[in-house]
Amino acid sequence: MQMKLLLWMVVMMVILPSSTVTASSNISLETCPQTCGNVSVPFPFGFGRPECAKNSTFLLTCNQSGSLLYGDIPIDNISLEDGTITGLIYPAYECYDQNGLKNGTDRLIWLSRPSLIISPIHNKFIGLGCDTIAKMTDREGRSGSGCITFCNNPADIRKDSSCSGFGCCQTSIPEHLDQVNFTVTSSSNHTDVLDFNPCSYAFIVANSFDISKLDFLGPQETFPSWLPVVFEWVIGDNRGCQDYCGPNAKCSYADTVGGFRCWCKPGFIGNPYLPLGCQDIDECKEPNKYPCLGTCWNTIGSYTCENKTNKTTWPIILGISLGFTVVCVVIGAWWLSKILKKRRKVKLRSQFFKQNGGLLLQQQLSSTEGNVEKTKIFSTKELERATDNFNRNRILGQGGQGTVYKGMLVDGRIVAVKKSKVPDKEKVKDFINEVVILTQINHRNIVKLLGCCLETEVPLLVYEFIPNGTLFQYIHGQNEEFSLSWERRLTIASEVASALSYLHSATSIPIYHRDVKSSNILLDEKYRVKVSDFGASRSIAIDQTHLTTNVQGTFGYLDPEYYQSGQFTEKSDVYSFGVVLVELLTGEKPIFLERTKGGRSLASHFILSMEDNSLFNILDARVKDSSAHEEIMKVAKLAYRCLSLSGKKRPRMIEIAVELEQICFLQNSSNDQKIHEEIRYVETKVTNYGDFASGGALSIDMEPPFSSESWGLLEKQLGSNVE
Repeated sequence: MQMKLLLWMVVMMVILPSSTVTASSNISLETCPQTCGNVSVPFPFGFGRPECAKNSTFLLTCNQSGSLLYGDIPIDNISLEDGTITGLIYPAYECYDQNGLKNGTDRLIWLSRPSLIISPIHNKFIGLGCDTIAKMTDREGRSGSGCITFCNNPADIRKDSSCSGFGCCQTSIPEHLDQVNFTVTSSSNHTDVLDFNPCSYAFIVANSFDISKLDFLGPQETFPSWLPVVFEWVIGDNRGCQDYCGPNAKCSYADTVGGFRCWCKPGFIGNPYLPLGCQDIDECKEPNKYPCLGTCWNTIGSYTCENKTNKTTWPIILGISLGFTVVCVVIGAWWLSKILKKRRKVKLRSQFFKQNGGLLLQQQLSSTEGNVEKTKIFSTKELERATDNFNRNRILGQGGQGTVYKGMLVDGRIVAVKKSKVPDKEKVKDFINEVVILTQINHRNIVKLLGCCLETEVPLLVYEFIPNGTLFQYIHGQNEEFSLSWERRLTIASEVASALSYLHSATSIPIYHRDVKSSNILLDEKYRVKVSDFGASRSIAIDQTHLTTNVQGTFGYLDPEYYQSGQFTEKSDVYSFGVVLVELLTGEKPIFLERTKGGRSLASHFILSMEDNSLFNILDARVKDSSAHEEIMKVAKLAYRCLSLSGKKRPRMIEIAVELEQICFLQNSSNDQKIHEEIRYVETKVTNYGDFASGGALSIDMEPPFSSESWGLLEKQLGSNVE
């Protein structure tokens, strides 16, 4: 059978020139339909009969109305060259009528077949509306992302496709996504915008789609029912090309999907997935595309051109000469470009160094005043060597402000190197701002800046390395080596408050952190607090009360007052700190995956529990087991005040720090009192021991008279009397 197939292929190659046009026009198997409606269906896809497709993965449905379906997804286009399918997906929406009644639906895309994903390159996630929170999560709701958008009136909405955040927001699609649930909610049920925007929408859409054409201000019926989404597909898994591609085809592995795609080799045309593979192009029949000044001879995969006078010597000499000249020019150009590139790099580094204030910083380093003298200016080569050229394996974490790498300096010190993400030159000021702020700070509970590199477009920051991770990991993860007792939580809260109070009140110019959250609170080798991530921080004049900025922060920690007004005050940091206090008390994350009586916000849930006198129903078991109920209630009341919707009613950070210090003092005093009571008990027992030595009796079954933690104080007070 194999010999017959081989002989048949040889015969086909002999008669190839006469069959080129016909073969190249076939995109499907001979006995199978090629179109459904107005959509072409190339092999390996097929419909009608199972044998028309490569396998069941690529078997489509063509219904009676002439619509092509992949499962229940309408298909609008299939591309062999790009390895994509364009399908139609309906959006999620939430609408309110004039009585405030809500209707809407979430949307789930579940690609049950293998070798198919939602393309992260060709799509984007969009939220539309003037009171809109758009989210996309995995099927179980364990992870995801999203965006928010509002506007106060129709005039705020931009009419182009920029999706700037006023009425429209967008975010990118994660890689390897084969199932996603997207939902849309609102923060105030469209109450303030109901007269001109009753609906919110969330959907995935192809990048090529012009969203400026969508009218989302009207009723839901005027919004499109279907929107185009691009899916990526591959032919197989990790086997060789010969198992998937036909003759005269080549393939490559697509990492984004996890399989192979086929292409025709140069000089061939057709469908590379068909059993016959790609067919030879007769270049001699297309002189405009393949010019020949002599006699054209078609060959397999190419063609030759002979001079009409058969004088071939001169063209050969000319070709060799031209080839040698081209090689020399290429080598010379490469060498010259290498030299110019090196000079340009040196010049650029010098330019960046001056642009980023390097000369001024050098002057400060040469002086002996202030803590700036301890800051070192690193070269680019030093940090590239320390981080192994910023190897992905050295990444400690990634966030909105940038990526942090673990590195080791020449002197053996372990450091954390922060490399910022900067989309435009305006954002460079934000990153330089962090350098200026950190050089002014000297506090044991704030991460220490060791130095910076100013030879790059955006300065690189070098911090002390904090080894024990974030407070978020210890609150919400399971760590058998270190458990967060109530005493430890209280100490952590006090240390964080001390650090923020220092930023607000003790520095020469007040500093607002603007992104206080448990994942920005690090713990060192002794589990002491180190507040980090100052990329969003701002210093302000002493007589200034607030900053007016674009809203930025983290869901669950964001001050509602700042969220509405765009004005950030010191009380905005207080609100975020209040959420951290509630995390320490309850062990819950700031945003619930499922709705509670207070919505999905931990802060709202906590406030309702305080007002219902049901606080102890939501406390973390590790906190509830503590006997310090009085201290717990004091911290809870403090958190309640921090979470007030009105910033004026919240305490200042310095007041919070003092109050937590007093609670810690009372906690320690209570513990000391218990220890001293045990010591007095032991002193009585020692006196009885003296009586026993004189002829008394001592029971060997009595319980130990003191705890292990009292032993140090016991030795100091009793001294030689114990002997």
